[in-house]
Order: sequence, then structure tokens, then C-alpha cells
Amino acid sequence: MLASVTTGFPTGRRRGRRRGRTLRTLLILVAVATVPAVVALGVVVVPWLREPGPRPLFQLPVACGETWQLGTYPGHDDYDVDLFPTEGDPWGRPVLASYDGVVTVAGVNGSVGGRNPEDPDGPRGRGGGYWVKIDHGGRWETQYLHLLEPPMVREGQRVARGEQIGLLGSTGNSGAPHLHYEQRRGWQKVETYFDGLPSGITHDDYEYTVRLTSNNC
Repeated sequence: MLASVTTGFPTGRRRGRRRGRTLRTLLILVAVATVPAVVALGVVVVPWLREPGPRPLFQLPVACGETWQLGTYPGHDDYDVDLFPTEGDPWGRPVLASYDGVVTVAGVNGSVGGRNPEDPDGPRGRGGGYWVKIDHGGRWETQYLHLLEPPMVREGQRVARGEQIGLLGSTGNSGAPHLHYEQRRGWQKVETYFDGLPSGITHDDYEYTVRLTSNNC
């Protein structure tokens, strides 16, 4: 009968070394997979941790030389601006970029509804309807809501100040054709400035309107 053969190492120690090698391999794989994710997160998050840059020289988002009424009302939300033309038919008026930038959103906010020039009293939608959001750099952005039709621009497209991005309408939760407009600094909405001057619309405690002429030329 043959005697038992041994390697000189207890079986438990050999298994322990195998487990150790397996654990080290797993840790290396996790590290390799985590590094790109951390780098990608840094690319996205770090710019938003920086202080916003200087305010761009925003212009009214409408045609050069036109005079528009800007206003707000109780319940509209602080700093939100509604724009109405003072002359002519509002439906389908050109909506222009307030400043150079990159389109980050071009689509539907909420739902469109059924209001249009042929049926101005049609069913309301929800939210902002057709809308556009533009990143102007330095953590500044603008938003344009209630457009008549799908935006004329696409996400990722670079636009110049004064370039047409859509048509004025009444999609979404809107009672009449107008442009709902916002300027944002970082995470916060701020008072809108046009051609370097404040609009005076800072809160919605009471109804307030002002007339301005566009220098978006």
C-alpha cells in the first residue's frame, strides 16, 4: 500500500493564498473600472463648482429695433419674464438667441397642448411646451419657452447672438402667445439684464411691466 504524499504546506494555507490573489485581482479590476468614472465625474462636476464668470451682454431675444412689453404677475415666480410685442400679430414672431452659446436643450417641456393661430383657445398643455436652453459659458444660461413649433436648433448646436432659434407661440401651460424667458447664473435664476441694464423684474409680489426696445442687431 502506498504512503500518503504531501507537499509540505497545509491545505488551508494554500487555499488562503488563492483567495488572497483573487481578492487582489478583484481590487485591481475595481480600481481600473473606477478611475475613468471618477475622471468623467470630475469633468462634469468641477466646472459647476467654479465661481460663475462675468455676465454676458445679453440682448432682448427679439428682432432689432422692436419694442416689447416685459412683465410678471403674482404666482409667476421670481425673475421670470413674459415678453409680448407691442405691435402686430404675436403668433410666429422670431425668437432669437440673447447671446452666443451652445444649445443644451431643444424639445418639449411638459406637453405641447393644442393652442395655435388656427385655434388660439385650444386646450392648454403642461409646463413650457416647445423650449430651448442655451449655455453661454461661465455658468450662464438662458431659457426660452412656449414656442409655437419644434425649435429651429438642435442640442449641441452653437448659435450666435441674434440667430433665430424658434417662433413665438403658446404651447405648454400658456394662456396667450408670448415668450417666457429666463436668465440663470449657476444654479439660480437671476434678474434679467438687457444691453447691460437690469429689467427691474425681480419678484412676483405684484404685477409689473416695462417696455424695452431690442438692440439684438
